[in-house]
Amino acid sequence: MNTNVTIEKMQKMRLNGMKRAYESSFETRSHDTFTNDEFIAWLIESEDTLRNNNKTDRLLKNARFHYQASIEEINYTSDRNLDRNLFTRLADCSFVDQRKNILITGCAGTGKSFLATALGHQCCIRGYKVLYYNLGKLFHKLMMAKGDGTYMKELSRIENNDLLIIDDFGLQTLNHERQQILMDIIEDRHHKKSTIFCSQLQVKNWHDLFEEKLIADAILDRIVHSAIRFELEGESMRKKMKNN
Repeated sequence: MNTNVTIEKMQKMRLNGMKRAYESSFETRSHDTFTNDEFIAWLIESEDTLRNNNKTDRLLKNARFHYQASIEEINYTSDRNLDRNLFTRLADCSFVDQRKNILITGCAGTGKSFLATALGHQCCIRGYKVLYYNLGKLFHKLMMAKGDGTYMKELSRIENNDLLIIDDFGLQTLNHERQQILMDIIEDRHHKKSTIFCSQLQVKNWHDLFEEKLIADAILDRIVHSAIRFELEGESMRKKMKNN
């Protein structure tokens, strides 16, 4: 058996995980401890692990998160009003398969974006496509797309993600153009994909953001109905971290 030829064929076939494991086995002599079946299983497992890791890296990069956050880092102190049991259950990402929306509200600094990012990160690990956007920047991007004729293409790209995270919802009133854009986004995702909204405003005050109340009714009915809600309380997490 020509080992170098085997390694070259693995590289040509882009079996990089298998190639690394195969090369390592000769350096450590670990292949001597395996049966033939165990050695093949180990090579296949090494390839599968590398491909899954590469996929997760691509998903995290494409999500465009502003910072890193994970489920394990979440603070469940009693003053936050964060239901640990409910949030922990969401970590299995079944809410994405169920097309559930999540609404996270609370004052500035209470950790809304962190929670949303942690869930988004977990979904990437589970293989779901995630996209994170500040709402103001999303409006700007889509208004530019209307001008250059790529609006429908951009909407389709957003719709193609299993989970859309919209941050800073409610920092600006929604005029006619913004209402129509938001309606297009929500209509494409309604009963099809999940969306997480983060807002400093309580949900009961969202209606006041819209200039046209009929459109507000239509949009909010699609967003809020049967959504999972978290209303964060307590002192700013950023202030706490600074003091510590």
